[in-house]
Amino acid sequence: MIAGLSLTTLLLILLAGIGAGFVGYAVGASSLVSYPALLALGIPPVMANASNTVGVIGTGVGGMLGARRELAGQTGRVVAYIAIGASGGVAGAFLLLGLDPTVFEYLAPALILFSAVLIGVNPRGRMQARRACADVRSQLDGVAPAIDRPVQPMRDDAWWVWLGVCSVAVYSGYFGAGAGTLGLAMLDAARIGPFHKINALKTLVGMGANISASVIFIAKGVVDWPAAIMLCVGCFIGGYIAPPITRRIPARAMRAAAVVAGVVLAADLALKTY
Repeated sequence: MIAGLSLTTLLLILLAGIGAGFVGYAVGASSLVSYPALLALGIPPVMANASNTVGVIGTGVGGMLGARRELAGQTGRVVAYIAIGASGGVAGAFLLLGLDPTVFEYLAPALILFSAVLIGVNPRGRMQARRACADVRSQLDGVAPAIDRPVQPMRDDAWWVWLGVCSVAVYSGYFGAGAGTLGLAMLDAARIGPFHKINALKTLVGMGANISASVIFIAKGVVDWPAAIMLCVGCFIGGYIAPPITRRIPARAMRAAAVVAGVVLAADLALKTY
């Protein structure tokens, strides 16, 4: 028994983290696995959400470090998006902790369903397909590959882009399931740059939000540390083993499984809550 959690429970959280890391790599929705798993193991909703935020924080840091090429020459956006993410994360964390806990309990099923719908719509897959077609055309035309093309200056961004980035940041701090997909879809709609670069940029918003929200959660004492640590270790393992496995599984099958799981989980939470 560690801090109220049995070794069996900690092992189950580790396994949930592995699943979350795998799903996060495959379809971009790790919280769709990790948050319901923490709930199922007896952790209260708000504490489960806070612990989940701390547990998946390494994903954004690793993504930023792995995307140095994509972020090169974008110092202004990097600083701006991390700052917006951090500010939004604080706002989202205070919303989570400041409102009555039942508000989050009632919203959670809808937020999980929202995440499942985003996976089903699959904006990331559509963008990747467009990028692949564009890269082929570029090779035929002798144009530089998309990853080497610049992102437009920030002064040319439409006003709604900044509103969207702020909204994604607040949502990331409050709950976050599907936030990365939502941010990617929003930046793609704005057509500010090639897929690889906006994919890296949306990671910065989530990373800033998760770090700042985690600081608030830790300061307020609402993090279950054994659960958060085991979840973090599991997410790392899941993300590490995912690439060679996902190469052998059709993307549609993984996406369909995630959507079905999300709908079932949302329905189950709804029946227990409403």
